[in-house]
Amino acid sequence: MDFSKAKLEAETDRLQLKLSALGWSREACLMIAPLTLQINLLKKEKNAIILAHSYQTPDIIYGVADFTGDSYALSLQASKTSADTIIFAGVRFMAQTAKILNPHKRVFLPSLDAGCSLADGITADDVRMLKRKHPGVPTVCYINTSAEVKAECDVCCTSANAERIIRALPEREIIFVPDAFMAKNLEAKTGKRLISWNATCIVHSGFDRRKIQQLRRFFPSLAVLAHSECPPEVAQEADMVGGTADMEKYVSSSNSESFLLLTECGLSDRLRAEFPSKRFVGSCSLCPYMKRNSLPLILRLLEDEPAKNEISIDADVARRARLCLERMFELSQDG
Repeated sequence: MDFSKAKLEAETDRLQLKLSALGWSREACLMIAPLTLQINLLKKEKNAIILAHSYQTPDIIYGVADFTGDSYALSLQASKTSADTIIFAGVRFMAQTAKILNPHKRVFLPSLDAGCSLADGITADDVRMLKRKHPGVPTVCYINTSAEVKAECDVCCTSANAERIIRALPEREIIFVPDAFMAKNLEAKTGKRLISWNATCIVHSGFDRRKIQQLRRFFPSLAVLAHSECPPEVAQEADMVGGTADMEKYVSSSNSESFLLLTECGLSDRLRAEFPSKRFVGSCSLCPYMKRNSLPLILRLLEDEPAKNEISIDADVARRARLCLERMFELSQDG
């Protein structure tokens, strides 16, 4: 579709308001303006919404996303939407979660290659084996798991509410899958014994405590924020350990001059755009799965609605996985 010069200029102005803080030139904003205009037009025509995880690229977050946040916030939003179609700019397990919570809506994932090292690191058979080895022990699964794994577990959690979920369960021993590092970090916080799996996140497993120590020498007031998927020795060096929403809240309220975010680069980009007066130092880590999504892929979904990109889940699996998610919402709201 051809847009008038006035519409393209207005859209470029809108994009530049946020993207200029991340080094995007006006020319770069003008190049994507036809895409964002077309996507936003088609969303209205088809009563569709786009949910974008904070790790998505800035052009998706500020160009076309209707809601942006962490897994928990987006799960809540998915459960409340009145849209007929959900496009999840994230990874497969997130789109599955949206479908579980909206069984009568159409849910699409822009890239079929958008997987997750944690979700791919455990199967439903693995969970059943753990439950046989530890009969009667409650099973908590991190949201970074497939629908089939969730269907085998008692309650789900996200990085934002994992500690609350673990504390809410009366048992002192809990099966926690699949993130081995998060399990260790939660053990330290809750004092409970967590029987864990051996999967880790390829984004967070590579952070090194020595780099934190080196940066502290150059930036004495540095606030170090580590995702709870980071190795325990990294978490011990941090000023705060939690999820992406926790990091956003910390940056918003902190008086620190400099911040080191030990997580995926998308969050650093987002917070640079939203807090231009604050300084973010050090290096982040790219998630190759999150970055598989793009504006052209989202536009193709809205234009063609390819069946291969639509999320489909076995009815019994979806039913049992929904109970797992609903238990998470219930325990997160208690108290």
